[in-house]
Amino acid sequence: MKAIISTKAGSPDVLELREIPIPIPKDNEILVKVHCASVTAGDAALRRFNRAVLSVVGLLAGFKPMIIPGVEFSGVIEATGMRVKSFQPGDEVRGTTTGLSKGANAEYVCVPETSRHGVLIRKSPHVTHREAAAATVGPMTAVQLLKKAGLKPGEMTLVYGASGSVGSAALHIAAHYGGAVDGVCSGTNIELVQSLGAEIVYDYKTVDFISSGKKYDVIFDAVGKLKKTDALKALKEKGRFVSVKSMTKEVKEELEFIQDLQVKGKLKPFIDKSYPLEEVKDAHILVDSGRKRGNIVISISGE
Repeated sequence: MKAIISTKAGSPDVLELREIPIPIPKDNEILVKVHCASVTAGDAALRRFNRAVLSVVGLLAGFKPMIIPGVEFSGVIEATGMRVKSFQPGDEVRGTTTGLSKGANAEYVCVPETSRHGVLIRKSPHVTHREAAAATVGPMTAVQLLKKAGLKPGEMTLVYGASGSVGSAALHIAAHYGGAVDGVCSGTNIELVQSLGAEIVYDYKTVDFISSGKKYDVIFDAVGKLKKTDALKALKEKGRFVSVKSMTKEVKEELEFIQDLQVKGKLKPFIDKSYPLEEVKDAHILVDSGRKRGNIVISISGE
């Protein structure tokens, strides 16, 4: 099979397309033929991270440095191990490879039926593989942080960094949980963020949302660049501030909730660009440029 291999830290040039054997699932594992995967800011960060340090951190946290990148995927089960009970060949599935050394930027990936780090669910026939791969970790992060904020119906939310994967998902999910949603992004992305449902959009390069005088119930920092002291100036008396700097985890039930929103048309991931597997390096270059909007999908088989 074709797969992207990365054995050292560095620029996108460390990513190599190679032919390797199709993995054989262990007793508790599922072999998935990958239809679509993704390249995220997290993938790019892991690519750049010092491998020796990552190995030590992984040993403590219970995960392995990724040899094949790609955390998010959607595809069809090719084979299952003898102890797998909940899935069978032919099932369409979506999920993550979190904690595994071999990810989904490949034609096939093996994932455990249940995992302490990653998630796996059946894909709805009403959601395409592209839509599934593009709406996984970002929306799960948004769901958990908005739950942490205790967002209530009728409350107003500001999403800082609203044009990225997490931020664009947070716009939809905040609207579902609460009420009006505003956004902050660069001027080139204002129309995009408006199209995703934001009522007021601030260009962070030219407008200080704090000086607008508008107060919010929740401010969601989707890029980890907003100081809490600044956010507090634009919060109501009992307002809450949440940031992607907070720890989150992947929860199966939350991915099922996200899929339900997709089926109902309440969450539509914005896909900036799609690349074939052979051009994963170009996808990483786009992410590193800081100009990625929404999500990047890697189309591998069928879509």
